[in-house]
Amino acid sequence: MELFDSKIKSSPRWASFENPAGERGAGGICNNGAKGSPSKVIRSGDDCLLMHAKGSGVVRRIWAALDKYTDTEVLENLYILMSWDGSDSPAVECPLAEFFGFGLSKMCSFDSELFSSPEGRSFVSFVPMPFYREAKIVLSNRSKRDILFFYDVEYTLEHLEKGSALYFHAIRRRESPNALGVPYTILPKLHGRGRYLGTSFGVITDTENYKNTWFGEGEVKFFLDGDNEFPTLCGTGTEDYIGDGWGQGVFVTWTEGCLIASNGEYSFYRWHTVDPICFQSDIEVTIDVMGNGTRETVSGFQKHGIPLLVTAVAGVCVYDPASPHIVGDGDPQDSVLFFRQDDYRSVAYFYLDRP
Repeated sequence: MELFDSKIKSSPRWASFENPAGERGAGGICNNGAKGSPSKVIRSGDDCLLMHAKGSGVVRRIWAALDKYTDTEVLENLYILMSWDGSDSPAVECPLAEFFGFGLSKMCSFDSELFSSPEGRSFVSFVPMPFYREAKIVLSNRSKRDILFFYDVEYTLEHLEKGSALYFHAIRRRESPNALGVPYTILPKLHGRGRYLGTSFGVITDTENYKNTWFGEGEVKFFLDGDNEFPTLCGTGTEDYIGDGWGQGVFVTWTEGCLIASNGEYSFYRWHTVDPICFQSDIEVTIDVMGNGTRETVSGFQKHGIPLLVTAVAGVCVYDPASPHIVGDGDPQDSVLFFRQDDYRSVAYFYLDRP
């Protein structure tokens, strides 16, 4: 949207507890306009309607904050749900913190193109979310605590030509642990036309079995428009996918970053805004759960029955699913790649041609 385009005809609305329906001239009525309803207690087990707009328009920004209950147990069990144009199935049903880019539901400060938290105390989304007839956003408190919640949903009511915009979706998945040797599915196969917007990840590595060996050799793969056994788009490693290399520390950029990298826990993201990934008929997105260790270390894992499948030794490809490779003698410091099992969770963000 051009900032000074006089031809744009839209009507701005803010849905909050001060004006839940976003009605014209109805904001801040409670307490005679003296900040009478900035927040609300949402009881354990209750759902709270945050926004319900009729007509066509675009959700442009969402801000939210909690009073003080930002511990992981609460954040993992507060869910945000979004539905468009009266669809029976939500386009988004995701833990609140994970939806806003916190892969492990642990708060910290960051700023990116799609999501931010200026001081690690709030949740902000800048993702445009169009709708043609109706938009509904709900917060579901599935935690064991009552929470004090603040929010606003900022949207514009405006005419959208039918078919001019796609519907926003997000799918959250978790495998704990993943199946050995089977790629972790970020986005199950979908049929339709759309655009993949990005992914946020949370990984808790199995340090009991794999100690402090590196987890991030897995390649992100995009199967697009009829791809079968092999994908059209294939990365080179987990940290490579988010713009890093040779390991992964904490960093934040506009389109990629890592919020947590400590004690075997990682939270990271990648937005495909400057490098669009569009699909015309179908899409599926996966990542291999693959690690790296020395020959000496991996040989020790095998002797102790730790679940793994060797894929390469000293740069030589040896993977055969029907005949697992046993690491033999050689330089004890040789690099060994192997499939492993960890705790993976992710949120895949995308646009689709149906609600």
